[in-house]
Parts: sequence; C-alpha cells; structure tokens
Amino acid sequence: MALEVLLVEDSKTQAAQIKETLESFGLRVRVAYDGPEGIREAIENPPALVVLDVKLPTMDGFQVCRRLKRNPTTQDIPIIMLTEKAGPKATMSGLRAGADDYIPKDIFASEHLINTLQELGILE
Repeated sequence: MALEVLLVEDSKTQAAQIKETLESFGLRVRVAYDGPEGIREAIENPPALVVLDVKLPTMDGFQVCRRLKRNPTTQDIPIIMLTEKAGPKATMSGLRAGADDYIPKDIFASEHLINTLQELGILE
C-alpha cells in the first residue's frame, strides 16, 4: 500500500506539479490549500509525510510547522518545507520551526528530494 503525503500548497498550479512529482514515486497525495486546512487534515488523518509551502494565506508555513510539531498526534510526522527563496537564513528558520528538510521549489523534483525521502524512510 502506498504511503500518503499531505501537501499544503495554496497555488493550484504548483500543487498539481508537486503532486505529480510525488505520485511518480508511488506516493498517494492529499492536498490542503491553506495552513488551517493542512493542520486539520494532518490531525484528523495523519499522513506519512507533510510537504509544506512556506508562503501560505492566513498562516505561513513556519507557523503551520510549529503547530504540527507541538501536537502529540502530528509531532513525529516528517515535514519537508518548500520555498521560492533559498538561502541560509530561510533554511535555518524552517529547521528551527521543526522541519526535517527545506527545499527550494525549483529543485524539488531533483536528486535532493529523492535523497531526503530515502533518509526519512518514505522511499526505499
């Protein structure tokens, strides 16, 4: 049975592209389009992995990540944060919020993603 990923991404276009990439690895993907919906989805039906955009309406990805890591139901779920902007400061903010990795969207479908998924035990 395929592992399930919760993708939290407000752009329907980018969500479709990211979903397609994750499904190409044999993963099932659910999509939430804002932070509160993502938190609710993760708590009600915990996924094997959360892929979380940094820039979201209502609540940014850092806030969502911190809330998921503080909740006993979701605290152990690995989180990969995605961003349009890369850089050491942004990466450190993501990791401090509790993310397991922080990947720029332009390299999401790269070897980096495959390595991260293998390290998290999502892919063999």
